[in-house]
Amino acid sequence: MQKGPLLYTGKAKNVFGTDTPEVLWVEYTNQATALNGKRKEQIANKGQLNSAISDLLFKYLTKQGIVNHYLEQLSPTVQLVKQVKILPIEVVVRNYAAGHFVTKYNAPKMKHLVPNVHEFYFKDDALDDPFMNDEQITALEIATEAELVTLRGQADIVNVLLSNVFKQIGITLIDFKLEFGYTTDHQLILADELSPDNMRLIDDATGHSLDKDVFRNNLGDVTVGYQTVLDRLTTLFTEK
Repeated sequence: MQKGPLLYTGKAKNVFGTDTPEVLWVEYTNQATALNGKRKEQIANKGQLNSAISDLLFKYLTKQGIVNHYLEQLSPTVQLVKQVKILPIEVVVRNYAAGHFVTKYNAPKMKHLVPNVHEFYFKDDALDDPFMNDEQITALEIATEAELVTLRGQADIVNVLLSNVFKQIGITLIDFKLEFGYTTDHQLILADELSPDNMRLIDDATGHSLDKDVFRNNLGDVTVGYQTVLDRLTTLFTEK
């Protein structure tokens, strides 16, 4: 497999083409961002940790029948994935009140949300990824009603699977963001990454954040929590 031209530079990943049609080369970087990319820092080893965690979680979801873009890990920071056309919608699932949900709605922090809450955000950095309801999305022809049903359904399944995995290693999945894209044969599948960069994780024993909130809120070395997540996942999946 040969690395091709740079196609896209993201907040924490660079995406390249390859010499194989419909396969992309993804390099995880050490960049950490907050405030929709307005704050940026380089943090040693962050890319390698995110890549390793994402590798384990995508492999797990694949075994559970969740179709996704993940193919294989080439090096500590490089993955191969299927090329997809990303649907410009971020799907957020909230199991507990945290982050903006607390400040927007004056909700008690860590309130268990029953039922869990689904939110859609329009992927546009220039607009700060605004919240959108179903009618706004369909009226602007960003996605169809059928696609939104699929996104919610897939997000719910992923939520159950990941929540159960984290529960086994003493971690609570507070909320997370998913992205989906269309393959060349028009199949809508899970894409992007699965890491503490796009989910909130709380250590059940200590109550400490093990995710990017540590960076957002200047609480210390963000990689300590990421390493904890990786170590526990590695142990869990090795034992299985």
